Amino acid sequence: MRVHHSLPSCVGAAVLALAVAGCASNAENMTSASPDQPWTPRGDEQTLLWSLAREEQPAATGGVADFRIPADSARARLTTAEGMDPARVYNLPELIDLAQRVNPATHTAWQQARQAALAVGMVEATYLPVLSASVIGGYQELVTPFPTLLDESFSFETTERGSAQILALQWLLFDFGQREALAAAAKHSAIAANILFNGTHQRLIFEVSQAYYIYGAAIQRRGFAETALQNAVAVQSAVEARAAQGLATSVETAQARQAVAQAELRRVQAEGEERDAYQNLLAAVGVNTDLQVDAVSAARRPLPAPATASLDASIQQALSQRPDVAASYAAMQASKAGVKAAQANYLPKIYAGGNLSTGTGNFDVNGLPTIGQQGSGTGLLVGVSVPLYDAGLRAAQVRQAESQAEMAVDAFRQVQTAAVTEIVAARNALRTALESHHAATALVAAAATTYDAAFAAYRNGVGTVDAVTAADTLLLDARQAQAEAHAAALIGAVNLAFAVGSLTSREPLP
Repeated sequence: MRVHHSLPSCVGAAVLALAVAGCASNAENMTSASPDQPWTPRGDEQTLLWSLAREEQPAATGGVADFRIPADSARARLTTAEGMDPARVYNLPELIDLAQRVNPATHTAWQQARQAALAVGMVEATYLPVLSASVIGGYQELVTPFPTLLDESFSFETTERGSAQILALQWLLFDFGQREALAAAAKHSAIAANILFNGTHQRLIFEVSQAYYIYGAAIQRRGFAETALQNAVAVQSAVEARAAQGLATSVETAQARQAVAQAELRRVQAEGEERDAYQNLLAAVGVNTDLQVDAVSAARRPLPAPATASLDASIQQALSQRPDVAASYAAMQASKAGVKAAQANYLPKIYAGGNLSTGTGNFDVNGLPTIGQQGSGTGLLVGVSVPLYDAGLRAAQVRQAESQAEMAVDAFRQVQTAAVTEIVAARNALRTALESHHAATALVAAAATTYDAAFAAYRNGVGTVDAVTAADTLLLDARQAQAEAHAAALIGAVNLAFAVGSLTSREPLP
């Protein structure tokens, strides 16, 4: 028999309460003191990230609230794509190939497709039994106090120890088609995810091609702006030569200088647009480092042929093979299978179960011999579960599944309508671009003739600076319109192929 001097239990409770209060107080330090004050890390010095953030937080200046966040160099690390060659000059098919390998969009779509496939496997796994093993062990000490004797407290101590090993089997044998419906829904969802994966590649081909042609057109516009600047400088030289002979006025000289300044401004703007187009191309590919791109060849690419298939044929082709239409159709089929799965909740389920268990234990009374025991058992059960009443839960689940199925049907119709609209718009855009290029080509020829004639007339003393400057500006506008129409035609052809669902190659145009 042992003697125990016990402390009041309220002391332990007080310590626990103080610890909890300290945690709550520390948690309050993780946010701003008021809505109009910036958040500044404070407290929780045991956390390394928190401590670093507190050290790097800039102090407020002049009493003005500073809402900057702590800097963290880990967030500034850019990932370099593998397989890039800085010395290589990439053409459009090579850019598309690089984008399909390194762009995060394709990786994300692939992971989503894998997750959908794993979901199918998880549903199919429910057809097989579940086997689980458990080991339970425990220790318990019980102190029984006796009446106080001679101002001393006495108690009687007992100890119990035990363990149990259990092997259990659970197997759903029959559920009247619920798992079959769930598996069908998961398979349709997996099909939709894989279709969208292919669709992601198609969209990536379109976006890279579009950015590539826009970049090529920007290079052309910069070249035209440089040519216009050279023309303006040549006009200025002619004006200054005539002014040296007393044949040009100060107004003409000022106009020539103004034309040079205007041409220089347009050249600078064209260079800025070229840099923006280049950066947009890198973003479309999905890289953060510079690439050498052969976009000049885009200007030499022949114009695409106009759409030859009828509008109805294009629509039928699109509705039968566009990824978004196919994925929406698969989602609609999955929702229909979801209705069957919800309806199966009304039906009984037949299951089997079994267990194999062993256990040991002992009882120890202080001062007496230990008493031990061991036992084992096995069991096999077959049962039927019949749902009788659930306060309308199953009915609500069925109505919810039916509502989702109706929404999926409406969504599928919306996708079909959007596809038709996009096809019509793409065909019209291609036609407009081809016609614009034809008109711009004739305009360039006429504007070039006008400029040459105006410049020659001025040099011979029968023309004006205003006429030469205006002709130079019109020639630049005509050349830029021609380049933009050429790029728009190439983009329009790729866009039409994308809208129809046939943009499946790394070489989008022949």
